[in-house]
Amino acid sequence: MTRVDIRVINPNTARAMTENIGRCARAVAAPSTVVTAVNPAMGPESIESHYDEALAVPGLLAEIAAGEAAGADGYVIACFGDPGLDAARELASGPVVGIAEAAMHAATLVGRSFSVVTTLARTTGRAWDLATRYGFAGACRGVHACDIPVLELDAPSSDARKVVTALCAETVERDGCDSIVLGCAGMASFCADVSRAVGVPVIDGVAVATKLVESLVCLGLRTSTRGEFAPPGPKRYTGLLRDFTV
Repeated sequence: MTRVDIRVINPNTARAMTENIGRCARAVAAPSTVVTAVNPAMGPESIESHYDEALAVPGLLAEIAAGEAAGADGYVIACFGDPGLDAARELASGPVVGIAEAAMHAATLVGRSFSVVTTLARTTGRAWDLATRYGFAGACRGVHACDIPVLELDAPSSDARKVVTALCAETVERDGCDSIVLGCAGMASFCADVSRAVGVPVIDGVAVATKLVESLVCLGLRTSTRGEFAPPGPKRYTGLLRDFTV
């Protein structure tokens, strides 16, 4: 079988969350696929605002550059806001897939409608923006927040699993949706448990994006460089961004 080297990038700096995301990605990867889970050395410890997202992108792009130097075949951006996705596609020689885009695609393949269950209420607008951008606004019945901060999802004392499961069940009844998309990479570890509890497909974007990248690499498909996603033109960057000069 073809060996595939996938870099799964958690754009925040929380190493424990990165390790959990890596385990979830490896659980679905083929035996011949090597999954390396990484996070930036700089940036926010969690991404819960537009400000956080903007400041996470330089570190994310540094990890793309490091992956290119190491010969990675493709990348997963493991944050539901899909931060820096377009810029990453300009830098990477292989495919780059964001977990929100992947999960929404998958949801439309297993039903006519889906709803998103995410973390904080302030992030629901971003989820709607992405559903519209990716062409899935008509299939999305709702976006609902459990109001649990990202870093509390895996905390030993947290009741996040119970809260998320209850909200997913309530959402299925309220929205009449065919599936649920989990709106945070930190929810990946309890996706299967939630799906069994609510009785509809529950989709974790980390798993779906990993398999999509794996498949694209095996099919020899990569981002087109004909137009928008061509490598950025050379120019000088200064100050804190001087190392990003291409």
